[in-house]
Amino acid sequence: MMSGPIGIRVPSAILITALGLLSCKERTLIPNAYAAKAELDPVQGQEIAVLTPAPNVPPPIARNYATKVVLDIEIKEHVGSLDDGVKYTYWTFGDTTPGGFIRVREGDMIETHLSNHPDNTLAHNIDFHGAIGPGGGGEASFVAPGHSSTFTWRAMRPGLYMYHCVAPPAGLHIANGMYGLILVEPKGGLPKVDKEFYIAQGEFYTQGKFGEKGPQAFSTEKALKEEPEYVVFNGKVGALMGEHALRARVGQSVRMYLVNAGPSLVSSFHIVGEIFDSVYSEGGIMPNQHNVQTTVVPVGGSAMVEFTARVPGEYQFVDHSMFRAFNKGAMGQLKIDGPENDMIYSGRTAEAVFQPGTHLEKLASNEIDPNDPTHGGAQVFSTVCYACHQKDAQGLPNVFPPLAKSDFLMADKDRAIRAMLFGLQGPITVNGKQFNSAMPKPPITEEQIAGVLTYVRSNFGNNGDAVTLADVKRVKEASEADGTPRLAKK
Repeated sequence: MMSGPIGIRVPSAILITALGLLSCKERTLIPNAYAAKAELDPVQGQEIAVLTPAPNVPPPIARNYATKVVLDIEIKEHVGSLDDGVKYTYWTFGDTTPGGFIRVREGDMIETHLSNHPDNTLAHNIDFHGAIGPGGGGEASFVAPGHSSTFTWRAMRPGLYMYHCVAPPAGLHIANGMYGLILVEPKGGLPKVDKEFYIAQGEFYTQGKFGEKGPQAFSTEKALKEEPEYVVFNGKVGALMGEHALRARVGQSVRMYLVNAGPSLVSSFHIVGEIFDSVYSEGGIMPNQHNVQTTVVPVGGSAMVEFTARVPGEYQFVDHSMFRAFNKGAMGQLKIDGPENDMIYSGRTAEAVFQPGTHLEKLASNEIDPNDPTHGGAQVFSTVCYACHQKDAQGLPNVFPPLAKSDFLMADKDRAIRAMLFGLQGPITVNGKQFNSAMPKPPITEEQIAGVLTYVRSNFGNNGDAVTLADVKRVKEASEADGTPRLAKK
């Protein structure tokens, strides 16, 4: 036995043979089992690649041999919804951002057909991080509108790899939505799990501010400063919220395939109320950490996280750079169904008043879009008000007052506006019950204030008239004219 270059004991004959294939300069490098392999598995037959839109994942590879995989991808430039009332011109592989999830096997030959739709305005290409060759295929696939290109590459290394457009300027193409994931399964496959999900984090640099309505153009200035208005999962705000939330059941094992397309910001992925049993960092196929709270996903990189759902409920997952989560859109939901387990988590079991000599603060925030009270208001409510006032607006007993059928909310429109503009502090009575805490000023625009109040005042058993942007401005001007904001009357 001899010690190899990294201190591993290996049979002498094998080590000498391997080193004999290398030049003197190469012998100083760490040997790699894949790089040293002299022969590739024979390719048998062919199949058409299955691409699934996020958050879906194709089924695991069942075959035990390498094959030719025919991969057809069409590039499209089209207008889509970045947020409620916010339109953006996406550049996409296929119909969506991110592009479809691709699943192949180690050793497969990937025959890639890239087509640039004739209605497009720019040339594009595709770079597979899992391909070994110039530009990851970027040079071979560069195509003008109305043209297509074909090239072939071998899936040499198993792992979870990003693909994206690398046409200059590459950052612009990525920022406009041209990215996705390809999983090259190892020959023995990955450990079996019950549920698999595909989550892509990306940034959008719009000229308008976050939530500003109407068509939005790309801002080069913000991109160069690496200051996106939106940081989102799966291409838009709320893509994985509400009716689009991910779902699993208690007892099921879950694997999430993560990619951070950037193009600028590192992601800190976290599920509130879950711990990752295993993390496969940086797209590798071997778990390198266990019992992880938050994992870093580098720009242009990927990761896999695994956990078992044990307690039912609604879980938020976020980029733990919190202002991105609550103010830029980097938030999703995982809904776990199944029986309760009080031995793991009981939920609230008691409630009491705590009076240390000062008033506790209470949050009673609501949000809406005056131009689209059904959808815009619901979006603001679900991202700002939901945690305190709950999805049915019933609040939490003795802590956060209800917004549903609220006599306090409906009795005085201007008072409700002042609370949203300046916050609210001190004891109040809602539906005959007293609450004593404080609501800080929510970080939303005047337009959003009008929208969310309109939404709440016309839902949850309330039947009030709309709150307009003019109403908000009038109340604000009147309050500021006094020299000090007037909070809601108790």
